[in-house]
Amino acid sequence: MWYIGLVQFCYFFSLFAFYYIVVYNTPTVFPMARDYKQEENGVVALRKERQEDDIDLDQDEEEDEEDQQNWEDWNEEDGDDENVYDTEMLCLFCDSLYTCSNLLFQHCASAHHFDFNAVKKILSLDFYGCFKLINYIRFQVSEKTCWGCRITCESKQELQHHLHEVASFENNKLPWDDDKYLTPFMEEDPLLYSFGDDEEGEDDGYMPENILRDVGSSEKVSNDDNCAIEQFSSKIKSPLENGEWSSSPESDIKTANLLEKSTCNGFVGVGEGASSHQKVKDKQLIISSAEVAANEIKDINKNYFGSYSSFGIHREMISDKVRTDAYRRAILENPSLLKGAVVMDVGCGTGILSLFAAQAGASRVIAVEASKKMASVAAQVAKDNGLLSSESSGEAKHHCTGKIEVVQAMVEELENAKHIKPQSVDVLLSEWMGYCLLYESMLSSVLYARDKWLKPGGAILPDTATIFVAGFGRGGTSLPFWENVYGFNMSCIGKEVVEDAAQLPLVDTIDGCDIVTETQVLQSFDLMTMKHQEMDFTAKVELAPKFDALVDDPAELSSKMGNCHGLVLWFETGFTKRFCREMPTILSTSPNTPKTHWSQTILTFKEPITMGKGKQVGSDGSGAVGSDACPAARIQSRISIVRAAQHRSIDISMEISAIGPDGRRRSWPVQMFKME
Repeated sequence: MWYIGLVQFCYFFSLFAFYYIVVYNTPTVFPMARDYKQEENGVVALRKERQEDDIDLDQDEEEDEEDQQNWEDWNEEDGDDENVYDTEMLCLFCDSLYTCSNLLFQHCASAHHFDFNAVKKILSLDFYGCFKLINYIRFQVSEKTCWGCRITCESKQELQHHLHEVASFENNKLPWDDDKYLTPFMEEDPLLYSFGDDEEGEDDGYMPENILRDVGSSEKVSNDDNCAIEQFSSKIKSPLENGEWSSSPESDIKTANLLEKSTCNGFVGVGEGASSHQKVKDKQLIISSAEVAANEIKDINKNYFGSYSSFGIHREMISDKVRTDAYRRAILENPSLLKGAVVMDVGCGTGILSLFAAQAGASRVIAVEASKKMASVAAQVAKDNGLLSSESSGEAKHHCTGKIEVVQAMVEELENAKHIKPQSVDVLLSEWMGYCLLYESMLSSVLYARDKWLKPGGAILPDTATIFVAGFGRGGTSLPFWENVYGFNMSCIGKEVVEDAAQLPLVDTIDGCDIVTETQVLQSFDLMTMKHQEMDFTAKVELAPKFDALVDDPAELSSKMGNCHGLVLWFETGFTKRFCREMPTILSTSPNTPKTHWSQTILTFKEPITMGKGKQVGSDGSGAVGSDACPAARIQSRISIVRAAQHRSIDISMEISAIGPDGRRRSWPVQMFKME
């Protein structure tokens, strides 16, 4: 019986368990199963979604890698920063190559008289104006033509000597203002795409003063060093702007070394895109160039002032009565000007002009002489004449009670002279003139002294200077001498001498009777108002033949015709009534006045030009103008005189055209002359 009861119990228990599991727990078990299914489906969906995202991500990564590869390829081939700055840019005028547009333009300013930044600023050129200017210059240089005056030279070498600064353009019209110059003259000219890189910065781009703005934390620069760098940078900026490197070469080298030191300390001066390696490279190039230029100027100055250490040249100058008497009259015969005045004698030499000034009643005479030997001589001469001041040479006061103080230095080195106050000089005195007036570049020193030490309303002696030009005839050449040498004809030598003279300027005397044209003023200077850059100029003159009368008799035709073999230049300096009220004086080096040690400067034509007045008998108008068949009625000339790249030298260019009686014109290639 108990067995049957056990079986029944198991049966009912099984039913109860089934009921509890299936029926009672359905709300719990089935939702869990349902949620699990949903979760399982969600995981699958999430995995699927992630797989799709992974696919998209892989595609994006592949695209990024491809873009990066393309970018790297572009960098390597077309646009890498290093390669941009390593691209070599050709100078506008010569074959020099530069990796920085600023360095290129600095080279153009110092070597070729073309200051890009100054031209851009003065003419207010926009991007397209600068773009056209660069293409225009490249085109002109390819044609061996001056970009400023458009004179065509025979060779690139002649063009290099001819290049000069341009003060203005005819009719104020810019010759490159033509859309054709928007087309690059050179294919892929890198300069066209880099000259405007620094427009957002300073006007003049990379200059040493930029170094000071970006000083790192490594090392500070003293105020004195700042001043030195600023002075140095102004000279690198435009060497021609102030006439020349006016300070001493020693100070330039010292400042260059300072710049080199600052460069090594991490200063930044190039555009933001340049690599640090390129910045250092460019700065070192500028420093190196500055040191080379400073050393070259130092050597030239040493030789120049060394040449004046010879007593022979001073004897020649003092013995030149025209020269010395003109200064003596201007100083001694104008007592109202010199009495009680403070006088500065720039380049005193033996001190003769300082002695005149002291004799005229000056209260103080500052005699400045760069030659150490001549400064010592001038001091001794002043002492021997009882005129040396105690301020000179550390002499004892009881031995030196005179008025003359001798200072051994270039006038540009006197900035730190505490005993000479700015604008404290009443009269600025100097015999600064060189051959062709401007050779030796002493005028720039006088202008420097004027701006620094002359009082407002002070006087300069002399105060004016004028260059004259005229044509000379056969007698002004050596041809007559070689045609009869002790009865022998050596004219072949004379012809060769004339050909050589067409390459170099001659400093020699010409007799007034050998002048075959009228005389014209080539250029005038007012030393009170002129600027440094006015020493470089281009002028046009027209010269008519110098004959007394016209004749109709063919027998007399030959006497009324003559050959013009070249142009002769001379100068006058004036001690005018502006300052010399009692006795104005003129110092002239004209062929029509007594000879001076300056003589005249002779520019010989490559071939003579026949000149006559009016329509000559026998001239049918068919011959070349300037020949015997068609004598020229006048000669038009364009002459440029500019300071050369070599310190203290000048370059002269001459362009000649002969105008016939009928208005026909014949032109000759430009001739280049260098005085050095």
